[in-house]
Amino acid sequence: MSNPFEIQLEGVIKEYSEEIARSKYDDGSDVLSDTDVRDLQTRCLAAIERSAGKSSVYYERVLEINRMNNHIYGHLAENIGVARSLLSDIRNGYMKSLEEIIHGEVFSDFLEMAEHLKSNGYKDAAAVVAGSTLEAHIRQLCQKHSLTVESGGKPKKTDTLNAELVKSGAYGKLDQKNVTAWLGLRNSAAHGAYSDYDTAQVNLLIGSIREFISRNPA
Repeated sequence: MSNPFEIQLEGVIKEYSEEIARSKYDDGSDVLSDTDVRDLQTRCLAAIERSAGKSSVYYERVLEINRMNNHIYGHLAENIGVARSLLSDIRNGYMKSLEEIIHGEVFSDFLEMAEHLKSNGYKDAAAVVAGSTLEAHIRQLCQKHSLTVESGGKPKKTDTLNAELVKSGAYGKLDQKNVTAWLGLRNSAAHGAYSDYDTAQVNLLIGSIREFISRNPA
C-alpha cells in the first residue's frame, strides 16, 4: 500500500503526465497556462519537501532548477523529473538513511530485551520496556518531521506528540489509535495494574511495536 508521501508525489506526476499526453509539444505549453504551471510547481515542491525534507538533495535540486533563467515550462518538467526520482527511491527503499538504520537497530535491541523478559515470565517489565521504546521512537519521529517535543520547557506528553505526528502526515489515524492503545498497556504496567493485561497481550504489544517502528523509521 502506498504511503501518504507516495500518494502525493504520484498525484502531481500523474496530473502532469496527463496534461503532456494531450499536448502537441514536449513542455505542454499549449495545454497548460502559466497559472497551471505555477500551481503544479508549487504542489510538486510541497510534495518533495514533505516526502524528503528541506535538507534533502531532492528539495535542493528543485530550488536550484527554479533559480535557473529558463522558461517556467522547462522548470516544471525538471521538477517533475526530480519528483519521479524521489518516488522511485522511496519505492525501492533507498530513503532509509544511516541515522534511521542506527535508530532501528537500537530500538530493536530494546525490543529483544522486552522479548527476553516476557519469555522468562516477567511480562510486566517487558511491557514497560516495550512501551518506553515506543515513546522514545515517537520522539525521534517528531525530530525527523521537525516537530517540537517540548512546550514551555517541559516535555510534551506522548499522546500529544502522537496526534501531532498524524497531523503532519507522518502516519495515519489507525496507527494513532494503535499507539494510544499500546501506551495505555504500558501505563498499566508502569502503575501496577498488572491484571489489566496478560502475557499474550504483551507478546502482541512487542510484535506490533516492532512492526510499527519498521514501517515508520526515525
